Amino acid sequence: MSYIILAILFLLSGFFMKISDDFFDEMHDLKFASIFGVLCGLASAFAAVNDVGAAYIFIAIPIGNFLALKIDGIHHIITLAIFIVICLICGIPDLSLIVLLICILAALSDEIGHETIHRVTDNIFLNLFFEYRFVMKIVILLLALSGAFSIWVFFLFLLFEMAYLFGGIIFEKLILKKES
Repeated sequence: MSYIILAILFLLSGFFMKISDDFFDEMHDLKFASIFGVLCGLASAFAAVNDVGAAYIFIAIPIGNFLALKIDGIHHIITLAIFIVICLICGIPDLSLIVLLICILAALSDEIGHETIHRVTDNIFLNLFFEYRFVMKIVILLLALSGAFSIWVFFLFLLFEMAYLFGGIIFEKLILKKES
């Protein structure tokens, strides 16, 4: 699969993930949260079945969220079900259990830090570090540099993160503003 198509899938996955979460968390709209969750599941699954780096990332994120008890709505279950079904039907690349565990621990660390760090410290650096979930970014960069997968996957992950942030901005500026 070309990196252009993978880039589009990473962008869509990040954007739809944030929109789905915001519809559920901010507006309690299960219908739209589920629709965008399905779109996120499709985008991340198609990336995962076609690229080993994407598979590590898109498998680690839901497992890390599950372990952090962040699977908090039916929209997450629907998204995860779509992802799993596509991965089972299409198959995923061969993965190293060690690399996958490292990615899961990074995702888990980001989620726990994101939710708790502001309660235990006023340190600006640590608060920003976990607000923007830098553990996973650093781990993905180190794994790419070590050859676990292509360095391009790191840049694709940054696209995912930017699309996630952009989704939050779009939701806040267009959807929440329209509701008020």
